[in-house]
Amino acid sequence: MDIFEFAMKMETDGRNYYLEHAEKTEIPQLKKIFLEMADDELKHYEIFKALRDGTSAEYDDAKQTTILSSAKNVFETLKSEGEHFSFDAGVEKIWEQARDVEKKAETFYREKANEVTDEKQKHILNRIADEEHRHWVVLDHVIKFLQQPKHVLENAEWNNLEDY
Repeated sequence: MDIFEFAMKMETDGRNYYLEHAEKTEIPQLKKIFLEMADDELKHYEIFKALRDGTSAEYDDAKQTTILSSAKNVFETLKSEGEHFSFDAGVEKIWEQARDVEKKAETFYREKANEVTDEKQKHILNRIADEEHRHWVVLDHVIKFLQQPKHVLENAEWNNLEDY
């Protein structure tokens, strides 16, 4: 299996994971994060499919993930609504598994970017690795929210996320 086939499989698995858990999530704001991540995985899949098929594959900046700003808005909404949530232990594990997969995907894409000789492929792999890192950041913040929802926005890391 070549790297693009493998990447397509990873993106499909990730999308299915996010869609499955979005369906089970009762909190609309957290469901929104799952759904946006699923959409990003579909975009990545389409790019890798084009690379595999040898057709024109572009990383279109206009389609770049907006997950960081969306997630920040989700947490601002949750905080402003003043709702208090309680979560069972299984919920946190779902988000932790997703975070681990995003880190592995980022690492995989960066490694493959160093292996390919085609500059366009290298660029695309690195840009998607950047998106996987953004996903990791969001998932890490969701986990912190699950652990202590009142303080997630007070974390200074949210102040400069778009600069990554």
